[in-house]
Amino acid sequence: LRPSIPVPQTLTSPLPSSHSYRGLTLVLTFLSYTSYHLSRKPISIVKSQLHPNCSALGPNPHNDSNSSTWCSWAPFDGDNYKELFGALDNAFLVAYAIGMFISGIFGERLPLRYYLSGGMVLSGLFTALFGLGYFWDIHVLWYFIVVQVCNGLVQTTGWPAVVACVGNWFGKGKRGLIMGIWNSHTSVGNILGSLIAGAWVSSAWGLSFVVPGIIITTVGIICFFFLVEYPEDVDCSPPLHHVMTISEKDPEAVASNEGPLSLSGQSSMDHSNSPKEPAEEPEAISFLGALRIPGVVEFSLCLLFAKLVSYTFLYWLPLYIVNVAHFGAKEAGDLSTLFDVGGILGGIFAGLISDYTGGRATTCCVMLVVAAPMLFLYNHVGQNGIGTSIAMLIICGALVNGPYALITTAVSADLGTHESLKGNAKALSTVTAIIDGTGSVGAALGPLLAGLISPTGWNNVFYMLIAADVLACLLLARVVVKEARGWCGYMARKRGYVVT
Repeated sequence: LRPSIPVPQTLTSPLPSSHSYRGLTLVLTFLSYTSYHLSRKPISIVKSQLHPNCSALGPNPHNDSNSSTWCSWAPFDGDNYKELFGALDNAFLVAYAIGMFISGIFGERLPLRYYLSGGMVLSGLFTALFGLGYFWDIHVLWYFIVVQVCNGLVQTTGWPAVVACVGNWFGKGKRGLIMGIWNSHTSVGNILGSLIAGAWVSSAWGLSFVVPGIIITTVGIICFFFLVEYPEDVDCSPPLHHVMTISEKDPEAVASNEGPLSLSGQSSMDHSNSPKEPAEEPEAISFLGALRIPGVVEFSLCLLFAKLVSYTFLYWLPLYIVNVAHFGAKEAGDLSTLFDVGGILGGIFAGLISDYTGGRATTCCVMLVVAAPMLFLYNHVGQNGIGTSIAMLIICGALVNGPYALITTAVSADLGTHESLKGNAKALSTVTAIIDGTGSVGAALGPLLAGLISPTGWNNVFYMLIAADVLACLLLARVVVKEARGWCGYMARKRGYVVT
């Protein structure tokens, strides 16, 4: 732990104060990442307005020769509009994936509050700039591409910063459950983004971007003034990040949650003689150093395939429902939100189970194993009635997004505070960025592969998704074996204690 002084529970730092700051951190980081996703959603809503069905609006009032696309927004008024929309999506996703690997390194070397707030203000600027193309009457593709690339880069400031802040305040004990609930900000942001963008999409689609841009900028300014990065900054005790291995062996050994356990018997003279000097300037971990933390590579590669499956559903599920179940566009959109609902439930369930068992990798692996046959069943029987479709979407959403949510939250925080770091907190952002950056590569590949495979049939798309699920599970095999050995060793010690 960073401070060499265990902070006592005195009137200067009462327990309710610590709880209040933890609650404030959860609320602010929740609102922050909700606004990030809120600002990403408008593009999927506005696409239908950039190239609508002009014939449904009546005759061309301008009497132009291009009568079939008179209401579309150039340059998206041509027959290649789907490719141009794909270019917008990939511009953001590729920039996000590349930028994420760099973002965590900066996050460790800059104050998280400044880094997060600055990133949110810039995200608001580039989101609004896309919408201002409507008011400025811009019809150049490269303008929108450049804005998407810049937005993808600055949006990488969000995830490493918010996970690091939450990880600094919450120890390993209940981290999975807390972060599982907290991770619902993704779905909340998507829902709010859809509603806000939909309010102006038909009248002035530029406002569908400008208003979310203003919202994320405002939340960023609030975080700048009120977000607290570390418990030590307000004289609160830091959480215990490695309770499990000690408390399971001897619960009485960690009766107190204050300060380093090894210093509990030292005199107050030692504490007063060594204030915070040894920990004031901890050295930020390097990229290669973060990769050497046990589990980082395995979970990063696992997330690549897990996020590939999740983002393929995000981008292609409504079209699949329209083509296979023959629902209308609106009904398909409404049904597709059930996948997100299942994701919220799956994230909470995965966090709760992994907290109880202490096996993050095993929890992910079990859910991925069950997800593979459920994806197969959804493709073959999931459209046999509205009730079956609803149930299968929720189940598949829980099994697909549960491991994804657990890895990007609790697992990232666990690895960023790993025992091998010897209390150095300057690793959370880098580890989180490596894991989510690798996953973002899968997020970019999934929709691209689905677009290439779907002309050969939806069955092949689902075979691709099932294969990705199996690969994600296999990549965690070594960590699962390690967790299983830990459980066996603990049970053996427990039986030994009972005998003596």
